[in-house]
Amino acid sequence: LSESGVPQLVQPMIWDYAVDIDVLGKVQLIEKYRRCGFSKVWFASAFKGATGVTQSLTLIGHHLRNQLEWLQVASRSPADVLEGIALTGWQRYDHFSVLCELLPVAIPSLAVCLQALKNGGYSERVKENVEKLLGMPNLEIDTFMR
Repeated sequence: LSESGVPQLVQPMIWDYAVDIDVLGKVQLIEKYRRCGFSKVWFASAFKGATGVTQSLTLIGHHLRNQLEWLQVASRSPADVLEGIALTGWQRYDHFSVLCELLPVAIPSLAVCLQALKNGGYSERVKENVEKLLGMPNLEIDTFMR
């Protein structure tokens, strides 16, 4: 692979939307990519649309935990390897399904995930900042909000 020249043309993206990412496995995968000549990798997480075909509301806590897992992978990886994180928001669970988790119901999840990534974690201060930005008095992450 390294002799093919491909590592100089592309950057791999590692996708995982779970709340229990195999952090060590991802770090080992990054090391394998580096041995093949890839100098940079991307991560792909999700702020909505990756939890089930019939999901209509976004459970913020699930997606927040996914971001926190990716931050763990980033902190255990070489400092110069991460090019960025693609924060995805799927409209369909798969190409043969009806729409799920439309953007308006997922905006609080997007805000929480972006702020968690920006601040390197989630805290009461981050929560208060999201509430202020969204004009929401009480952000709930582990229940469906009204």
